[in-house]
Amino acid sequence: MFTQKTLWGSLIALVLLTGTSGVALAEMPAHSSEQTSQFQHIEQPLSLKVGVAIAGFALIGLELWWFLLYKSRDS
Repeated sequence: MFTQKTLWGSLIALVLLTGTSGVALAEMPAHSSEQTSQFQHIEQPLSLKVGVAIAGFALIGLELWWFLLYKSRDS
C-alpha cells in the first residue's frame, strides 16, 4: 500500500502545510456591545494551547500508526 518513505514524506508535508497556514490570521473585528454581551472572549494560556495541539497530533499519529503500520501477530 504505502512505503514507509512515502508515509513519512506525506506526514512531513502535512505538518509543514498546516503549520504555515495559521501564520497570517487576523483578529476578529469588534462588534457592538449588543452582540458581545452574549459571549465573552477568554484568553487561554499558551501552555494549554500547545498541550492540546501536541495531544491532538499524538492522537492523530497513533491512529495513523494503528491503521497503516501496525502488523497483527497472526501474519
